[in-house]
Amino acid sequence: MDFSVQTALPAPPPAGSPPALSDQQFADLAEVPAESVWFANIVNSCTRRAYRQDIEDFMAFAGIQEPADFRRVVRAHVIAWRTSLESRELEPSSIRRKLSALSALYQYLCEANCVLFNPTMGVKRPSAGANEGKTPAIGDDQARALLVAPSEKTVKGKRDRAVLATFLFHALRCAELCALDVKDLEQRSGVMHLRVHGKGGKIRFIPVHPAAQQRITEYLAAAGHGEDLDGPLFRPVKNSRSGELRKPLSLGAVYARIVKFYADQVGIDLSGFGPHSLRATAATNALDHQADIAKVQEWLGHANISTTRMYDRRKTKPEDSPTFKVSY
Repeated sequence: MDFSVQTALPAPPPAGSPPALSDQQFADLAEVPAESVWFANIVNSCTRRAYRQDIEDFMAFAGIQEPADFRRVVRAHVIAWRTSLESRELEPSSIRRKLSALSALYQYLCEANCVLFNPTMGVKRPSAGANEGKTPAIGDDQARALLVAPSEKTVKGKRDRAVLATFLFHALRCAELCALDVKDLEQRSGVMHLRVHGKGGKIRFIPVHPAAQQRITEYLAAAGHGEDLDGPLFRPVKNSRSGELRKPLSLGAVYARIVKFYADQVGIDLSGFGPHSLRATAATNALDHQADIAKVQEWLGHANISTTRMYDRRKTKPEDSPTFKVSY
């Protein structure tokens, strides 16, 4: 089953005239399956990609080929799928996400009166696990070493210094950093801010740390695109294939050529270390220095404060453990 909403739209109407659907196009859109409408309404591309894989996983398990087949699903099918996922030894977080994707689909189908009930209701999901996040954070000394690792003399080095500072001082997600345009640096109340495009299309404004602002300014001066307001802020410095440089850095390039590259240089060797580790490091550091957790939640763009608490390790410092109170 194709989740995309496909319809042949006409050429754009002349400027100033109202857009209009033909009778056939109106009828075609009215016949689009509710499942496809739900999928098309997921704004975030990463969420859309993950949910597509999750729903297709369930469809393959349950033998669903047509939209009408979703109407025959009952709770027993969902429980059997959960058991199958567990037998594949998937991480509990992955199973929870897959069940959440299916639940979101059926919630929409219920609202659209396409099904009578949500078969995922009452299906228990694996526990979220420990209260502490699994993403590895690095120590302050390692963060300082990472910040000064790139060269100050080359455009690439200046860019990479700015990228690492943007991560470590503002706790952005990798996708949020890659999506920044030059115009997303803007003054608000006399203070430079980053206009961050977060999950679900939400916008948040984060004050720019002076150390990061200096590095970004130096990078833009060296790269020469500071006046290209609609262009990406962080972009390649060379492109041997097409020569096109006016494009954002890819998530893979940020991981392999910046974060992992300099982590290897300074001797950071942690399993699972990547751009999200820098986000975890910034959040942990802010909380360790008495930042208000509600403010940190807003800063990180978390919908739920329980997610933010995963970064709060103030009560789990090794030196505070009763282990070191034991004396024989």
